[in-house]
Amino acid sequence: MEAIKQTQYNFSGQTAYYKGKVRDVYTIENRLLVMVVSDRISAFDVVLPEPIPYKGQVLNQIAAHFLQATTDIVPNWVITVPDPNVTIGKMCEPFKVEMVIRGYLAGHAAREYAAGKRQVCGVTLPEGLKENDQLPEPIITPTTKASVGHDEDISREQILAQGIVSEEDYVQLEQYTRALYQRGTEIAAAQGLILVDTKYEFGKADGKIFLIDEIHTPDSSRYFYSEGYTHRQQNGEPQKQLSKEFVRKWLIENGFQGKEGQTVPVMTPEIVQSISERYIELFEQITGKTFEKSSTQDVIARVENSVNLSLRAL
Repeated sequence: MEAIKQTQYNFSGQTAYYKGKVRDVYTIENRLLVMVVSDRISAFDVVLPEPIPYKGQVLNQIAAHFLQATTDIVPNWVITVPDPNVTIGKMCEPFKVEMVIRGYLAGHAAREYAAGKRQVCGVTLPEGLKENDQLPEPIITPTTKASVGHDEDISREQILAQGIVSEEDYVQLEQYTRALYQRGTEIAAAQGLILVDTKYEFGKADGKIFLIDEIHTPDSSRYFYSEGYTHRQQNGEPQKQLSKEFVRKWLIENGFQGKEGQTVPVMTPEIVQSISERYIELFEQITGKTFEKSSTQDVIARVENSVNLSLRAL
């Protein structure tokens, strides 16, 4: 199986190129973005050496599914999805914050809480919570959008004081974030899932706010299985997760957490295939659709042809 490890296209009208951990983004005439979702996989801020077949398709098609399902809440950047691994959309000026929203005490927030902190991003949390408990109400814990290095926690007050986002725009971002999370929670519930926490990114074009990037994918969100959630909480058991946590777990078990001096364990064909199968499972569980594998022959050429045909029409 051929997987997309990297792309180096030169599309007509191309004005910029950006390679992220997973996505290769091509700017066309400073008005369109061609986002190619590769099969690269990252964990602990490190891109792992082997690509995962179908992973890019999974992420791109989950994002397309949820962006389509939320157009009544907020306009988004998508114009067309011409290929299983590609989205083409409107170029927006991104806000320099990521809107993280949490309905449960998990992940980073749980670690902060366990360390004795009762405020996360300026939001006060009640005493007596344990990891994975549902919060009294969802909380927004924004992070700065770092171009290099780690994103950092920031409070609403700091965002406004530093003028990172205007108050008018920030109020709108909060409203969109809560409404999107509510919709995501409802869709997840219908699939027997709990949307634990997630993040949204927004941008502006022509004076209007748009939802950009991906939403509700296993790379940007944490899901628990609803069945057995209460029983596991009452008995102090770990929750059954639907996220890429299984990849991090495999790395930790093999002595890698992204720290200096550590080496990524060998990714055998069996490991690569098992990760690919888990991502396909994630797609089907989250969307309720059957995953249709795209052709993995000449995949680089397939993507290029799809994009060129689409750009000619735009």
